[in-house]
Amino acid sequence: MDLAHALKLALDTGKVKLGVEETRAAAEAKKAKLLIVSSTCPDPKLKTDRAIGKIPIFHYPGTAVELGQACGRPFPVSAMAILDAGSSAILTLET
Repeated sequence: MDLAHALKLALDTGKVKLGVEETRAAAEAKKAKLLIVSSTCPDPKLKTDRAIGKIPIFHYPGTAVELGQACGRPFPVSAMAILDAGSSAILTLET
C-alpha cells in the first residue's frame, strides 16, 4: 500500500483529526479507529505506546514535517486520528 496515497484518500473521503490535542481527544472519546504519530511527536505517551485502549497507534517513520507533506498539508502534522477511513485502506496498516 502507498502510505501517502492512503493518507490523502482518508483525508479526502473520510473523517480525520489532525494535531496532538485533537488526536488525544478523539482517542479518549473512543471515536478514533487508528492513530498515526510522527517520530517527532511531542507527546511521550503517543510516541511510545502501541495502543491507547483498543485503538492501535501506527508510528510513522518520518518527522512531523514529512507526515504533513504525505498528507498534502503545508504544515507539520505530529499526530492524527482516523475516525472514518472513507474509501482508503489506511486501517489495514500494521501497527
